[in-house]
Amino acid sequence: MPIEISHFDTTIIRDHVEIVLTIAWALISYIVRRYTRRVIRRHPTLEHDKKRQRINTLDNIFNLFLVVGFILIWSSELQNLAISIAAFMVALVVATKEFISCIVGAFYRASTRPYQVGDWVRIGNFEGEVTDSDWLSTTLFEVDLKGGSYGYTGRTTVVPNSLLLTSTVQNLNYMRRYVTHVFAITRQADDVNLFEIKQAILDKLKEYSEHFHGVAIRYNSLIEKRLDIKISGPEPRVRITTSHEGHTQFTISLFCPTNEAMDIEQKVTEDFMHFWYEKRAKILQKSQTA
Repeated sequence: MPIEISHFDTTIIRDHVEIVLTIAWALISYIVRRYTRRVIRRHPTLEHDKKRQRINTLDNIFNLFLVVGFILIWSSELQNLAISIAAFMVALVVATKEFISCIVGAFYRASTRPYQVGDWVRIGNFEGEVTDSDWLSTTLFEVDLKGGSYGYTGRTTVVPNSLLLTSTVQNLNYMRRYVTHVFAITRQADDVNLFEIKQAILDKLKEYSEHFHGVAIRYNSLIEKRLDIKISGPEPRVRITTSHEGHTQFTISLFCPTNEAMDIEQKVTEDFMHFWYEKRAKILQKSQTA
């Protein structure tokens, strides 16, 4: 019984045209390759090595055409797949943005080495001693640098490495031994002339720093050479200013061992109060006898 082509259902071919074209392209490539290889092998004038070279070149060319043909046949499907992969990658990057930033920050730390375990550092608004660092974060033992006691507070701060890319990193390791300790004593403006106390306080500062003065000079020079800058010290300084509220500020700057900074501050504050009350008592006595 003859088969009528008009009754042949072509919807299956239309729905799977890529598969049909793929099979057809593979068969055509296979047949043409076999025929061409046979022609080359039976060529009477070519040497054996030349035949092998041409067959190898022919195989590479047919492989290239085969792959290009498959890409052209499946181009629409590959395009949809590429869009899906791109959307997935974008979603993945957005979801893991902070994680990726921490990894990049770890590479930045490894390449620049701004600090190492045991250093005193300030990362953004966080400061302390580096106790651990890994691919994601840096752990700090908090040190009271702002308060001026330079002691451990007992708190631990975990700083994500992503902060290294957006904030400044300061290495304060030289402050572990010696520090330029600055503190101010504020008094209400009265009849006491603080400039008369200035020299007495400087004498006391020299007395308290006499036992480490030589080491302070050498350490100060070492820091200046290493940083290639001029820093204050090691001689103590006293500055008298006034505040916006009209108060008198007696500011002391001293380059001293970090572990002695608070003790010296307390001694100098006690001496200042002693001299100030002594001057004030004399002024009151003169006013009463006048």
